Amino acid sequence: MKLSRSVSWFLLAFGVWSWFIWITFVKNLWQDASGLAFDDAGDPSGYFWVHLLLAVTSFVLGTVIGVIGLRGLRALRREQGPGTGNGQGTGSRS
Repeated sequence: MKLSRSVSWFLLAFGVWSWFIWITFVKNLWQDASGLAFDDAGDPSGYFWVHLLLAVTSFVLGTVIGVIGLRGLRALRREQGPGTGNGQGTGSRS
């Protein structure tokens, strides 16, 4: 399967965005003062474990999707070959 450049960039951006968003979420979850994530004794609650599992799953999916995008971009670069798309080797000297 061949991915277009725009789809590859979208997938890579999604992977990076996923890591950024979910790292922020886990930090906020860990520092939760509302009483949802931790009970009165300071032990993690069901809310904490469910959301941590959601975050870990999103990390894994974001990584896989980002790697697919990165591989698509690398394949497109290899397909272009050396000297194409960068202004070199596109003309003859007189």
